[in-house]
Amino acid sequence: MTLQPVRRTTSTAPFALHPDRLFPADPATRDIARRLYATVANLPIISPHGHTDPSWFAENEAFPDPARLFIVPDHYVHRMLYSQGIRPEEVGVPRIDGGPVESDPRKIWRRFCENFYLFRGTPSWLWLNHAFTTVFGISERPSAENADKLYDIVAESLTKPEFRPRALYERFNIEVMATTESPLDDLRHHRKILASGWKGRVVTAYRPDMVVDPDVANFAKNLADLGAITGRDTQSWTGYLAALADRRAYFKSYGATSTDHGHRTAQTADLAPAEAEQLFDRVKSGVATPADAELFRAQMLTEMARMSLEDGLVMQIHPGSWRDHNRMIFETFGKDKGCDIPVPTDYVGALKPLLSRFGNEKALTIILFTLDETSYSRELAPLAGHYPVLKLGPAWWFHDSPEGMRRYREQVTETAGFYNTVGFNDDTRAFLSIPARHDVARRCDCAFLARLVAEHRMEEDEAFELAYDLTYRLAKDAYKL
Repeated sequence: MTLQPVRRTTSTAPFALHPDRLFPADPATRDIARRLYATVANLPIISPHGHTDPSWFAENEAFPDPARLFIVPDHYVHRMLYSQGIRPEEVGVPRIDGGPVESDPRKIWRRFCENFYLFRGTPSWLWLNHAFTTVFGISERPSAENADKLYDIVAESLTKPEFRPRALYERFNIEVMATTESPLDDLRHHRKILASGWKGRVVTAYRPDMVVDPDVANFAKNLADLGAITGRDTQSWTGYLAALADRRAYFKSYGATSTDHGHRTAQTADLAPAEAEQLFDRVKSGVATPADAELFRAQMLTEMARMSLEDGLVMQIHPGSWRDHNRMIFETFGKDKGCDIPVPTDYVGALKPLLSRFGNEKALTIILFTLDETSYSRELAPLAGHYPVLKLGPAWWFHDSPEGMRRYREQVTETAGFYNTVGFNDDTRAFLSIPARHDVARRCDCAFLARLVAEHRMEEDEAFELAYDLTYRLAKDAYKL
């Protein structure tokens, strides 16, 4: 006889945030963590890298409905649902071909609530719990039974002025937030934010992937568009580089302090000018081989480092993701739909050409991220623990979880210390998850520091100073914010 699992979640099941969540179980160590956390819990949020939509803050219009706020745009949510057989169109994800998808937000919300149990033990559960309870005052765990009731609570709240994007930004105590745009973006939303007189600080970040990666769709058109925007001859190597530099300057004029590079690998190259020009000629003509394309991306990381040394923009490298691994989902729904998969990533060999040229520059900052946790202690920490140019970004994407943050601190700190890291960034499209993510990071860091104090590996006054630095100062300094 096969026993079937019993779903015990009902509309009366409590939904609350425990004050000691993520703190150590040992009472003495937990007490230290509590005291550390009390000093950083209410510090302003520095969000130096993310993918929120700047139009939210430019237009300051009400979010449309609960489904399009929490479910439709969140690839963490529909990734989990899809793994259990719930197709993206069933939760309202638009199809590229304009084909039919579920358009009733209440039905989408019901399907989400019916399957909320799937998120047990995941960071998404922590983030959603935080948003539901602290932002909307929900005290019942989502379920099929209470889905309509919870929908009405959220929907009614979204009609109120205090739930508009700017009001939530201020309520969340965000000091500065960076969005991410392509070089072809005219930054009209950032222009409108600046002209509005609103006190919130939303800056852009420069992500040139679409004009430096030959494998990106419409690469040749993107080059032509880049030339049209800048007035440069982007069919020549020198004109192309000048156009990229022009756009960097334009982004700086709208507050950008960083660039972002989402290459599949961390491979770099340092070709002679004539070789680089010949490579560019093959790439722009569309006859480049896969090896040519990888070499071009590698060369462009080094060119971006050179430009960062000249203009002061902090450089972020986010490698190690096989993006859009599920071809059917990509072809039906497009990119960023939850089917990206981490891959092994080399850093020591891949970064050698760039580091041989720029690794000793004190005026340049390159922040490295990884989805390959096996590289923390073997490669990343030793590199950042030596080269002045390198800093380590926090546990990222698949690993911005309590366990991932703990592994990161354990494997990185012993070689790179704390001060070759850059605090926390949320890297999210889900606006309401920002305070939740930062709270998780603050609690995990305080738990880690508390353990060092309890084991007499650090004095308590040092831990209090570090808690402040990890929460606030390191991110602000590293990103020049």
